[in-house]
Amino acid sequence: QVQLVESGGGLVQAGGSQRLSCAASGRTSSSSALGWFRQAPGKEREFVAAISWSGSNRSYADSVKGRFTISRDNAKNTVYLQMNSLKPEDTAVYYCAAVAVSYSTSVRSHSYEYDYWGQGTQVTVSS
Repeated sequence: QVQLVESGGGLVQAGGSQRLSCAASGRTSSSSALGWFRQAPGKEREFVAAISWSGSNRSYADSVKGRFTISRDNAKNTVYLQMNSLKPEDTAVYYCAAVAVSYSTSVRSHSYEYDYWGQGTQVTVSS
């Protein structure tokens, strides 16, 4: 079992930056592939970024590529999402997710591939 708690959301102006954190706990949290998803009002949950358990492999949605960076610190059991050049269309609830399989080198971009989810943190970008 892996527990995930996101933090760092809030209100930011367009063009600004924000960093989200997701603290993971549980027996396999440091060896799990992790990802970030987001869901805007009235829209389906969408993939944002993913990272393998070691951090060697990363993947991004086209909409955030070049602006967002995912990273992890396994000593702290934490994954980060650095968001730069934010746009109003980035406004959403951001969710952290973890895969149950340990030591996977793959990155996963579909929500059904993830087994554990955080409660989400709201990011609002004003124009």
